[in-house]
Amino acid sequence: MNQPAEFVLSLRDIRKSFGPVEALKSMRLDVRPGRVHTILGENGAGKSTLMKILVGVHPPSGGEMMLDGRAYAPQSPKDAAAQGLAIVFQELSLCNNLSVAENIMATHEPARFGFITDRTLRANARALVRELGLPVDVTAKVGRLSIAQRQLVEIAKGLSRPAKVLILDEPTSSLSDSEAEILFRIIDRLKARGTAIIYISHRMEEIMRLSDDITVIRDGAYVATRARDETCIEELIALMVGRRMDEIYPPRLSPVPGADMPPMIAVRGLSCAGRFRDVGFEVRPGEILGFFGLIGSGRSDVMNALFGMRQASGEIRIDGKPARLRNPADAIAAGIGFVTENRKEEGLVLGAPLRANISMAALDGFAGKAGFLRFGRERRAARAEVRRLGVRANSLETLAGNLSGGNQQKIVLAKWLLTRPR
Repeated sequence: MNQPAEFVLSLRDIRKSFGPVEALKSMRLDVRPGRVHTILGENGAGKSTLMKILVGVHPPSGGEMMLDGRAYAPQSPKDAAAQGLAIVFQELSLCNNLSVAENIMATHEPARFGFITDRTLRANARALVRELGLPVDVTAKVGRLSIAQRQLVEIAKGLSRPAKVLILDEPTSSLSDSEAEILFRIIDRLKARGTAIIYISHRMEEIMRLSDDITVIRDGAYVATRARDETCIEELIALMVGRRMDEIYPPRLSPVPGADMPPMIAVRGLSCAGRFRDVGFEVRPGEILGFFGLIGSGRSDVMNALFGMRQASGEIRIDGKPARLRNPADAIAAGIGFVTENRKEEGLVLGAPLRANISMAALDGFAGKAGFLRFGRERRAARAEVRRLGVRANSLETLAGNLSGGNQQKIVLAKWLLTRPR
């Protein structure tokens, strides 16, 4: 394959099969230095598989890859990094029991006479965090950070070594707008240095803001590449789903009947020492209440308290009656479902099949008279949720850990919808 000089990375006819399943059928890609090249596709389209091939996690089943005009076939992520290709995974690859600095410098720690020099390690990490403008303490244990802070650490880790090509796999999925702005400034600086950036996101406004080039894939195959200035959101969505979308946004619904009813849940003076204080709000039937705040403002801690995962003082009333939510079982019994921000550690059992993950919070509904689980009823309920949410999986017995990130999130949502939360 002859590679034009302007491309730092080129792929031709990349294929990948896992047994009888074709994850990638025919993929092509041309990435230029100093530009953001977005990969766009639905959940299960093959984006994550392609990225894992690029960084040496999986070998391709066929096709050719070229990096800087030479054949490229990384044997491992370490080999890919040594050749100048780095990735920030959507699924965090951090060690919770290590510090921020130790995670950032992992696999290339400064050492002398074979021993890691902790002072230099912390200094290098601190300099990188300061350069990137990240609001994190390099001495803190990662396990004590919020998911948004961990995402920023993951980004710093990916940038800790020079890279010709940087892959960002949905890096803003856990970030607020203000935190995403930090990342966008970093991307602008990397482009100015000539770094090529492969960007994956489902946020269309974000894609149109950052991208120079956009490649659309569908069902594991290449569809088209467009320059950002020569396309629009409507065309990209049509290419992605294979049909013209007449309405990107559904019409705004009229007010629901419950809007004038008493609050379904009312909170007064909710406080937790060192986390949040004097939080109060009301939610009526049919309402959506949004919580907004910066990293560390206490958003997730308030939700954990409402679900009985963190003890707090104050008053919680459900349907006007005092509610004592001592643990998640009490919250579930009160009709509360909780889609957590950390699906891997708090939302899923990755080694269990998606069937069990969907049913685990509603097992009482599948128990027979003797208390034994009625598997047929469980499978029918799980299959209905899979169909309703469009989960892409080979079977109900597919392990949750083998699904793409988007499909994992659908499984978490299905689990709580199956409890029929109020």
